[in-house]
This record gives sequence, C-alpha cells and structure tokens, in this order.
Amino acid sequence: MSTVTVSSKYQVVIPKDVRDRLNIRPGQKVEAFAIAGRIELVPIRPVSEMRGFLRGMDPNFEREPDRDL
Repeated sequence: MSTVTVSSKYQVVIPKDVRDRLNIRPGQKVEAFAIAGRIELVPIRPVSEMRGFLRGMDPNFEREPDRDL
C-alpha cells in the first residue's frame, strides 16, 4: 500500500507501482469516484482496447425477472 500527499492545489501523484500495474501513462484520463468515504480512480480505456475482453464468457446465466427479453 502506498501513501500519497494532497498538495495545496489538491493534486496527488499516483505512485509508480500503481501506475505500472494499471499501465497508466502521462496524459491518460481517469474517472474519480467518491464511494463510502474513499476515492477511487478508474483509468478510462479506449474502446479499441476493450475488443474481445469478454471472450469465453458464458452468456447463459440467471437474469432478474424484469430483465428477461
């Protein structure tokens, strides 16, 4: 776990180990969420990177009654 400091301009630096694990690059956008007293930063990925990420997923699962087609 890494600790960061909020600057006087409310800026933080994402630690290198986190940037490397999530492959975050300079200029890349992230979404910020406040959830249950914590901040989550989620990298925004181009749609082209998402191609095929659900390959192999089983589409046969139980749906909620209001979601049946």
